[in-house]
Amino acid sequence: MGKGIRVGRLFGINIHIDWTWLFIFALITWSLTTVLVQFRPDLGAGTTWGLAAIAALLFFASVLAHEMAHSLVARANGLPVRNITLFIFGGVSSIEREPDSPGSEFVMAIVGPLTSLVIGIVLLLLVGARLPDAAGMLQRPQDLFEALGLAGMLGLWLGSVNMLLGFFNMIPAFPLDGGRVLRSIFWAITKNLQRATGWASAVGQGIAWLFIIAGIAMVFGVQIPLFGTGVVNGLWLAFIGWFLNSAASRSYRQVVIQDILADVPVTEIMRRNPPVVEPDITVNTLVHEHVMGSDDYGFPVMQSDDLVGLVTMEDVRGVTRDRWDTVRVKEIMTPREDLLTVNAEGDAAQAFNTLMQRDVRQLPVLENGQLIGLLRRNDLVRWLQLQSETEG
Repeated sequence: MGKGIRVGRLFGINIHIDWTWLFIFALITWSLTTVLVQFRPDLGAGTTWGLAAIAALLFFASVLAHEMAHSLVARANGLPVRNITLFIFGGVSSIEREPDSPGSEFVMAIVGPLTSLVIGIVLLLLVGARLPDAAGMLQRPQDLFEALGLAGMLGLWLGSVNMLLGFFNMIPAFPLDGGRVLRSIFWAITKNLQRATGWASAVGQGIAWLFIIAGIAMVFGVQIPLFGTGVVNGLWLAFIGWFLNSAASRSYRQVVIQDILADVPVTEIMRRNPPVVEPDITVNTLVHEHVMGSDDYGFPVMQSDDLVGLVTMEDVRGVTRDRWDTVRVKEIMTPREDLLTVNAEGDAAQAFNTLMQRDVRQLPVLENGQLIGLLRRNDLVRWLQLQSETEG
């Protein structure tokens, strides 16, 4: 996923939408429209498409509630939450570090599926109260949909899909919620987060491969219980399996990296005396006298001995070539007050989280407010490679 588009803020947490959300929103709307046309042909085209779009939006509101539950519990446990992003598989909370204990991991993981299940149960109970014979009419969808009315149809579908969302997320396939619950149990047993993550990731990858194999079998006509058969369903299941396999492997690598970097001071990895530039030089001078002669992506901007900003190649790309001789660095740099920085006494694990979560390539390292170095993503990667080679 990319950074996504910010669409709002709820409880102090930014809500983003990834471009893949548009695809799944359109797919759900089209799918529901097809069902409504089949069972409620009396509805007009505008009503049918409008009802389907409202249902899709309410579904993603349910997903947002699921992720918000994770995020609020994480914040209550002192874990920073950067944003929530809705994307093709639902949603994800950008929690900036791992929980501090198995107990907090368990509660933080379980609260999301419980939220979905509660939403589902409440909606289905409301539908059942409105239509006491709804269970008996399940064998006659045409009569059921006519008796329910538009609000009842929305409640039945949304309640059912929230129940499915809750149960699916409890599958013990890390990093799904069920996999995180499993990791919290392994963590409590082993007292070792890295080992627990390794075990949970192995289980998650095993389940992911079962999804992939089952999906391929469905493509070739095999009937899989609960999932059915068919090319579209099979490809979708295999795609979910591929995503889970990749996510489990990536999550384990991140925990290993965090373990290696834990308690390593930033000053051990940072680049001391990095090349700096002055705020009044032109973009042309920056490119030809500084960028071309180094492998640096960003340059601290210094005035006397004070850090006043940071200029990167991304800033340069925002200036057309014909203006390089007139535009000065101070006009395009990120000013100091807007910079992400790290303290010299900070640890590399926290700095690594900041680099990856905020998608930046370097962090100025400050001591008593003064620049003493630059921690670059490339330097961290080289240091990790060196540790891997020396420790086998």
